[in-house]
Formats: sequence, C-alpha cells, structure tokens
Amino acid sequence: MSTRRELPESPYLAAVTGRKPHRVPVWFMRQAGRSLPEYRALRERTSMLGACLQPEMVCEITLQPIRRHDVDAAILFSDIVVPLRAAGIDLDIVADVGPVIAHPIRTDADIESMKPLEPQAIQPICEAVSLLVDALGDVPLIGFAGAPFTLASYLVEGGPSRNHARTKAMMLAEPASWHALMAKLTDLTVEFLRGQIGAGVDAIQLFDSWAGTLSLADYRQYVLPHSTRVFATLAEYGLPMTHFGVGTAELLGAMSEAGPTVVGVDWRTSLTDAAARVRPGTALQGNLDPVVLLAGWPVTERAARAVVDDGRRAVDAGTAGHVFNLGHGVLPETDPGVLTDLVSLVHSL
Repeated sequence: MSTRRELPESPYLAAVTGRKPHRVPVWFMRQAGRSLPEYRALRERTSMLGACLQPEMVCEITLQPIRRHDVDAAILFSDIVVPLRAAGIDLDIVADVGPVIAHPIRTDADIESMKPLEPQAIQPICEAVSLLVDALGDVPLIGFAGAPFTLASYLVEGGPSRNHARTKAMMLAEPASWHALMAKLTDLTVEFLRGQIGAGVDAIQLFDSWAGTLSLADYRQYVLPHSTRVFATLAEYGLPMTHFGVGTAELLGAMSEAGPTVVGVDWRTSLTDAAARVRPGTALQGNLDPVVLLAGWPVTERAARAVVDDGRRAVDAGTAGHVFNLGHGVLPETDPGVLTDLVSLVHSL
C-alpha cells in the first residue's frame, strides 16, 4: 500500500472528504488536452495511444491545465481503453471516431481468450503518476479508469455506438456470458486503478460514460454488482472515489450505492435533485453544460454562478461537499481563456 501524500490545504480533497474548503474547488473533465494549443503542438507527431504510454509526455500534458488555468486538481492524461490495450486487446484510437476494436468480443470463446492485466504492462502509466506526484506540489492528482460496462460496450460493439444494440442484446439474451465478461473487466479495472494508487494518485474516478443508455432495472441487475466490486475492493486504500456517467439521472441513486464517496452529475440534473437521490454523506461533482462555454462570457458567468448556488443548496441539504466541474468533458473548440476566467470566477465565489 502506498504512502499517502498529506495535502491539508487542498480545496478539492476537503470538499470530497466532507470538510469545508477555503474556496469552491474546480477542475474540468478532459482539461488535459483537446482545447489547449500547447497540447495540440505536443501531439502533432504522436498517436493518442502513443502519447498515453510515454511517461514524460503524460506528465507534461497533465500539467498544462494546472499551469494555465490554476485548477484545484490534475487528472491523469490517459484514455479509458489504455488498460484494454495493455491486456492485449488489438485496438486503436481513431481521430474523430474514438476507440476501434479489431476483433470485437462476441462469443464465449472470445471472452475466455481475454487475458488479465499484468502489472508490468501498465508500468509507463505508473511511472507517469510518480513523475506527476513529484511535479504537482500541493495539487492533488486524480487517477481514473473506465467502468466495466463502458469497457464492455466498446469491446462488444467494436467501437463507439449510438444505441449499444449488440451490448444490450448480449446482456439480455446471454446473461451468463455477460457476467463472465463483466467479471473479467472488473478485475482489469481494479488492477489498473490499483497500479495508479500504488504509484501515488490522491483520488480516483470511475467513468461509466455509457451507463445512461440503460434502464434502472437493467443497471441494477447487469452492472451495479460489478461496479460495486470495483469500489469495494479499492475502499481499503481510503482514497476519495468518484463515480460518473452521462445521462444517468435515473441511475444516480444506484450509482451511489456502488460505494463511491463522490458522484458526478451531468448538466441534465440539478445538484439539489442529485443530492436527494444519492446516499447521505456523498459529495457531488458538476455540472455546467460544456456547451455553455461556447456561448460567450456573460452566459458562462450566469450559468456558473447558478451552479455554485445550486451546489451550496445541495450542501445545505446534506451533501458532503461540492466540486465545480462540467457536466461532461471540455469540448475541443472551447476557448482556453474562457476556462481560465471561469476558474477565477468560481474561486472568487
């Protein structure tokens, strides 16, 4: 078990552990990359997967938004399919498409052939974490992984999907195969996060990006047991753990039951509504619509103030804390200057 850093002044760690921060903490999903010109310059000659496996580049890209925006937490630059690649799945991240799987997982034989994640396969990621812990000073580092359901959806579909038809068909028609696949992906997710924790991350986030495509009943039956095992296995490390998905309003209560200390909320649900759905003592993260940042500063300022006010009401209603974030990732066309001004505004409130 790794030695935990002591960061008593961190507003982020205060908010997610039920203490009162000295300012509203703010960071952005996908803050490392995409909208930053210095990121695009660095990535010109390197593929996405290649960048994710170069420790010095991961470190530099992760640090860029800290330098530029003064956000209250760094999130490791990586991709949710990195552990799949490390476990031997033939895949690539195709520009303007996303992850593409060469041989989708469709049969029991495909599932049986999947290999476990070996610690040495993620050594570059762990090395990047170690570099970042040294470089970040008093800024906490968030490690992350894709949740088993979202990883399964990429593997079964063969890439991004609008309706996740093949995934749901396997889930509903072949439940034994489905749970066998999810069990393997749960093991993989746990090992990927365990490696990051051992290297020194201060918190983790589990992204279940596509869970919002499911009904509450299906989520509880086919997904919740596996996500719960991820959080239950990692609880011994005592780190703040965030659970996030998109379009998950109806699932927030169940996602909270999985065992995270923080639940991320997208822009479709108010923080006060979310507070009534999650377990008591859970902190909330969110939830400005990323598109608002494209609508000009007056619109952005009004919307940001509303989110901060909503977060305060949620805390007054019993939520453990509020971390300001977007309701999903930073859009590539976002003006970095608007992000910097947004951080300053939230800190001033």
